[in-house]
Amino acid sequence: MNSFDGDTVDPGTPPEPERLLQPVEDGARITVMLAAFEGWNDAGEAASDALRYLNKLWDGKKIATIDADEYYDFQFTRPTVRRNAAGQRKIKWPSTRIYKATAPGTNVDVIFVQGTEPSYKWRAYTAELLVQAEALNVDYVILVGALLADVPHSRPIPVSTSTDDAALRERMNFEASQYEGPVGIVGVLAEVALLAGLPSMSLWAAVPHYVAQAPSPKAQLALLHRIEELLQVPLDTAELAEEAEAWERGVDELATEDPEIAAYVRQLEEAKDTVDLPEASGESIAREFERYLKRRGKEKP
Repeated sequence: MNSFDGDTVDPGTPPEPERLLQPVEDGARITVMLAAFEGWNDAGEAASDALRYLNKLWDGKKIATIDADEYYDFQFTRPTVRRNAAGQRKIKWPSTRIYKATAPGTNVDVIFVQGTEPSYKWRAYTAELLVQAEALNVDYVILVGALLADVPHSRPIPVSTSTDDAALRERMNFEASQYEGPVGIVGVLAEVALLAGLPSMSLWAAVPHYVAQAPSPKAQLALLHRIEELLQVPLDTAELAEEAEAWERGVDELATEDPEIAAYVRQLEEAKDTVDLPEASGESIAREFERYLKRRGKEKP
């Protein structure tokens, strides 16, 4: 409630969580860049598949590409040959494609960056992406990745959110990344965006390492739910949810056929449940249930 209206706020009422996308003047638009890259940053192809799903859902239109010859080693990232609808053979080259879409019923425009992690000139490559971001008036950058981890397939897929932007971290109560070690193009782009003054954050889904092959629909779904929360835009993920359930059942069946794998999964489940136990308070359960109800309410006509 607004204090200038003479209303008071109950001190016992918990504050509303901050929204990533701050209100703007009527008629103004907010532009968010969502980027994911196939390769080292994309376990189970969960990140790139999540953005492809969202781009298709929102009918994104390709607006630009980045010249592949400048940035790729084709002996390492080889082109592939496929047949088109007419049955003709066509070579598909590794590339980076940029699409633009509008989140339905909102003032939010989304720029999708989809491609393969480049082989060369990462500084020049990320600088070129930021030139595109500036030309498209991007306000926020959300980088999406997936990594292999010791997590069980039968539990919710963890998605970590981090940022090195101090203002964004304080406002959203995000964590700063504590990772040290080799980085992929997602980490480099995050730093370059920060240096350019663009508020940016990274989302990472943890993919069970013993089922690392693509696709990974459960991790893909977890990333989409996190994007849904950040953008405050309801997503139709019913079809993907069915695929995730089928994937989990399939992994269950495979695990039961191998006693060693089954024992290992049980070990991971016990470790995960033990870590989560202190968080299973009435407040946290109520918070998760409220999020679920909000999603269900927005999906209904």
